[in-house]
Amino acid sequence: MTDTDLDATSPDAAPQSFDPLHEQPHQIVERYGVRYTLLGTAHVSKASLDAVRAAIDSGAYDTVAVELDAQRAQALTDPDALARLDLVKVLREGKAALFAANLGLAAYQRRLAEQLGIEPGAELKAAVLDARERNLGLHLIDRDVGLTFKRAMQRLGWWGRTKVSAGIMASLLGDDEVSDEQIENLKAGDILESSFSEFASESPELYETVIAERDRYMATRLREIALEHPADAGAAPREVLAVVGAGHLQGMAKHLAEDDGDAAPIKASLEAVKQKSSFPWFTLLLAIFVLGGFVWGFWRGGFEVGSDLVLQWVLVTGALGALGCLIAGGHPLSILTAFVASPITPLHPALASGTLSALVEAWVRKPTYADFMRLRDDLQSVKGWWRNRVARTLLNFFLTSMGTAIGVWAGGAKMIKTLLQ
Repeated sequence: MTDTDLDATSPDAAPQSFDPLHEQPHQIVERYGVRYTLLGTAHVSKASLDAVRAAIDSGAYDTVAVELDAQRAQALTDPDALARLDLVKVLREGKAALFAANLGLAAYQRRLAEQLGIEPGAELKAAVLDARERNLGLHLIDRDVGLTFKRAMQRLGWWGRTKVSAGIMASLLGDDEVSDEQIENLKAGDILESSFSEFASESPELYETVIAERDRYMATRLREIALEHPADAGAAPREVLAVVGAGHLQGMAKHLAEDDGDAAPIKASLEAVKQKSSFPWFTLLLAIFVLGGFVWGFWRGGFEVGSDLVLQWVLVTGALGALGCLIAGGHPLSILTAFVASPITPLHPALASGTLSALVEAWVRKPTYADFMRLRDDLQSVKGWWRNRVARTLLNFFLTSMGTAIGVWAGGAKMIKTLLQ
């Protein structure tokens, strides 16, 4: 079987009587009896939005594939989706950081919309809605944004993860205009790349995870369309319009034309996330250090020294954890929970003071439907974070966890100083 990779924007491409894409970057790849038209869009361009709508309206395509995953598609096309979120479930499942990253992306997109007058990803939204309206085959071909975020964080290392986390918090709390460089990146191509570049300086690891891996992933998903529904021998090729960021155009066309073998193993390898070590070494060593310090204090210094060490640990970790919760505007019960949990949870692998405090906050001050509906607006101001119950619960989680972490180091240092006296 021979694969054909045709750049429809080249001077040698045959002229067409009507081509809504003739001024837009695109590539055509024919394979498995399917003709794939890859349309490269700019996520902040009215011209790209018009091109997508014109292409679908032309009736030339029976299938539309879009650079979205289910979560991002729902966020774009269903304004009420956020209001149905179960925040307690998010906290219990340990997904608070991922939820915050998604909110950071939403806040960034909101600033773009206000600055440029067009909703980022409007052409992707139009592709989904227009395809549904015309009853065309619709495929969401992008990798789940949560998997992309996790794989990127794992590749960055400790310092890179710290910069990304700090960038997410800055993006959530800041209201600065998006830079001209970031806007140009969006015109060239990909909203996730631009979003991550705001969180951390560019790196080969980020590029590989956010762009190159997704090029191959989306090309593999396109191959699956043909492999799952093979065309009959001799039948005219089915027409697939793939709407993707312009930054993915070349990489996707190359993988779509050249990759061989089963699509499923390739997709599985690009979705895999390294599992954390099942044995909590750090927690174990910390528990040995703290509990061993208590035992050593009682043995060498008697009840007075031992009890003093226990009291120091409880007061330092508890006070700093509670302080973080207090700064987040936590309810008195949440602050009390943070104080009680902070000395204990660092010694237990399955507990986290931020999670416990945030759960109490969400239980005592349960977020309302109105809080979820106002969330995107409230994220645009610092005051809004403390006014909105959803945002305040997330602040509770992060600031309590941060206070506890600082308390562990401060309490540990104080313990060592006492033992060495």
